[in-house]
Amino acid sequence: MSKQFDVIVIGGGPGGYIAAIRAAQLGFQVACVDEWKNATGGPALGGTCTNVGCIPSKALLQSSEHFDHANHHFAEHGISVGNVEMDVGQMLARKDTVVKQNNDGIQYLFKKNKIAFFHGRGAFVGSSDTGHTVQVSGAAEETLTAKHVIVATGSSARALPGTPFDEVNVLSNDGALRLGAVPKRLALIGSGVIGLEMGSVWRRLGADVTILEGLPTFLGAVDQQIAKEAKKAFDKQGLTIELGVQVGDIKVGKKGVAVAYTNAKGEAVVLDADKLIVSIGRVSNTTGLNTAAVGLALDERGAIVVDGDCKTNVSGIWAVGDVVRGPMLAHKAEEEGVAVAERIAGQHGHVNFNTIPWVIYTSPEIAWVGRTEQQLKADGVAYKAGTFPFLANGRARALGDTTGMVKFLADAATDEILGVHMVGPMASELIAEAVVAMEFKASAEDIARICHAHPSLSEATKEAALAVDKRTLNF
Repeated sequence: MSKQFDVIVIGGGPGGYIAAIRAAQLGFQVACVDEWKNATGGPALGGTCTNVGCIPSKALLQSSEHFDHANHHFAEHGISVGNVEMDVGQMLARKDTVVKQNNDGIQYLFKKNKIAFFHGRGAFVGSSDTGHTVQVSGAAEETLTAKHVIVATGSSARALPGTPFDEVNVLSNDGALRLGAVPKRLALIGSGVIGLEMGSVWRRLGADVTILEGLPTFLGAVDQQIAKEAKKAFDKQGLTIELGVQVGDIKVGKKGVAVAYTNAKGEAVVLDADKLIVSIGRVSNTTGLNTAAVGLALDERGAIVVDGDCKTNVSGIWAVGDVVRGPMLAHKAEEEGVAVAERIAGQHGHVNFNTIPWVIYTSPEIAWVGRTEQQLKADGVAYKAGTFPFLANGRARALGDTTGMVKFLADAATDEILGVHMVGPMASELIAEAVVAMEFKASAEDIARICHAHPSLSEATKEAALAVDKRTLNF
């Protein structure tokens, strides 16, 4: 017998669990289906982000940064620590604890909001007058029906053709987070967020890291002035980043991986590594959903087709997050999940793709919102630019981290902020001010006239806004 709900959410990642909570807050009877398992086979809510993505990677980045500081920066503060060693097992155990805390937190939120949770894989069975039916396959088989279904099944790492992930030698983000020892030589294919973050972790711990990137430019989606500043920092740290390469045969053996490629000069090279991390993008998770049972339309990439409101071609079925168009970002999925729940309730959910922030949690951090300088040039938009280096910021000097800058781009006629780009300490936190400013269509002068605490890193944001009008005070 089918269990009846108002809303069924398939997927318990950032888009799914947030959609379920918001729908419950709005008075709906909500069910959420998710199949992630922890080490003991129990539920592990939070999706890729919590289990093998955003959260565990930040835990490892934090641990490796502490190790790096102890080895290379404590002495300048007068701190003597002697011989510093990294216990990789303990580092991974801490990471697992952080993940479990987040898993358990979501389970608590489900109980608090009276959301029915079903542990297993959800798939469509069909539709009828009572709504859409979803079959749950897991420890206990269940059949659920609801007028509205929100698909939030996320994405999975894309493998290289002919070289599947074995999570032993050829690693996805999952395997990269579970390496039991520091590899002597680590190769990465792809210099995006995952490649740079994972490369940074293991480089700090002693690995010789080489990143191979097919594109001729570094971080092509980032403002190029910021990207060049970041690459200078990574080069100085010892990350080897090769651009414009063409990867050829990959041979996996007992002792490691051999990656044949042609470099930007046209030379044939073979890179021998102990481990290979492949981070060349992600694919939407629609396999196993049985979309044909309800006639759900997919695009050529296998993603679910939706309109601007996240409605699919089937009335009452919605989709959010990595399984639809747009950036594959956890916070984008969350905003879509909230918006869909509110639209189901007859409200006007809001998601502004133009003010979604992007962050790369390396050291220095890279963050941006809005359009880049190259995009404005391509669009023929007249603009003004202003920059301010952290080298001239008192708090950055006190922190001992003066790498990078803040950059403002504003409309030449109206002074409206069109983009803000940062590379430097705590850029992931500083970008929030720019997001708020752009959402409310602030001008660069608005930020320039706001009082910022002294000494703080946020003063660099104010100074970059002042620079748009060529009137910085501290540089």
